[in-house]
Amino acid sequence: MKKRFAKEKYTIPVAARLTRLPPYLFGRINEIKHNLRKQGVDIIDLGMGNPSDPTPEIIVDKLCEAAHDPRNQRYSVSKGLFNLRREYAVFYEKTFGVQCDPETEVLGCLGSKEGFSHMCLAMMGPGDTALVPTPFFPIHVYSVMLAGANVITMPLLENDDLFLSNLSKVAANLNPRPKMLVLNFPHNPTAKVVEIDFYREVVKLARKHKFFVISDLAYGLTVFGDYRAPSFLQVEGAKKVGVEFTTMSKPFNMAGWRIGFCVGNAQMVKALAQIKGYYDYGIFQPVQIASIVALRHCRKEIKKQADLYEIRRDVLVDGLNRQGWQIPKPKGTMFVWAPIPEPFRKMGSIDFSIFLLENAEVAVAPGAGFGEEGEGYVRLALVENELRLKQAARQIGRAMRKGFESAK
Repeated sequence: MKKRFAKEKYTIPVAARLTRLPPYLFGRINEIKHNLRKQGVDIIDLGMGNPSDPTPEIIVDKLCEAAHDPRNQRYSVSKGLFNLRREYAVFYEKTFGVQCDPETEVLGCLGSKEGFSHMCLAMMGPGDTALVPTPFFPIHVYSVMLAGANVITMPLLENDDLFLSNLSKVAANLNPRPKMLVLNFPHNPTAKVVEIDFYREVVKLARKHKFFVISDLAYGLTVFGDYRAPSFLQVEGAKKVGVEFTTMSKPFNMAGWRIGFCVGNAQMVKALAQIKGYYDYGIFQPVQIASIVALRHCRKEIKKQADLYEIRRDVLVDGLNRQGWQIPKPKGTMFVWAPIPEPFRKMGSIDFSIFLLENAEVAVAPGAGFGEEGEGYVRLALVENELRLKQAARQIGRAMRKGFESAK
């Protein structure tokens, strides 16, 4: 009997929702990267937008101080401390000129990714449809799918008027009508930016066609030159149709701290708070207290960090363009969205990324990982210092020249 049970293969079925998720496109690249590092290869990793610069010391010091207080070691409230929500409302008004009620229109999240995912659970379900521009940040599509809803992707176009015209046609003719539109500017992965008039038209369409909007403003403070990213909520009437998610990960270098915010429509904020009340006990209280200090005292650090990314952008783009690439300089985000040069484009973005990893010892993210429209591109994160970025450009150029010669 024991012998028979030992041979019997027993599988535990996963939930049907997991079958809706596609194969993980970055898995093969990550495995190669891991194996190369085990062999002692120095990989310059530009594949993930994981900030490598330190959190300002004043924030870390406050975290340590607050962590020693036993009162801060207990469960917190899932929607965030009121003092933190009030401080963020002040910060948001100073930054974007938008007033939000900290009691009903501001909610703290375990990072904007968690907040977005749970908002989809709160607002979407079977039979509902979300519109998502593509290429897309994966969570914008897969959170909708995990909520049981459908996704229709719309090509992200350089011509904003044409994109808005397409959006109007889809919203008018789709049956049933779309329930949600996801926006993300400055955009990950393409770094595309928009002006406030774009959001004015979106709000008009949302009110006309009765869909709600989620704006992901994760890179709203990571902007360069004279460009200033507008908030969706700056438009009159925007709070009636949507919310905006922001994060402290990029502007304050607090990625691992996991703290972000949802602001805007009170009904949507309430729905998110209700879902979160079942899922978590809130952000670790010392993190929230330290975040209050960040919001009050670290505005200069935000500008310094954006300036640092701008310098890195120039180093990487100029370096790659000298190697034969043709990359425009983005106005925001911590990414460079680069069209793969000929004749390597026919390889496809995944194989080309593997080629760079194995031959240039540089890791990048393949465009195909951000949807079909991302094919033909790679995304490079500005997470290394200037010297390493110069080195990456040289190694990429050297590998491509060798690859081109061997292909003749």
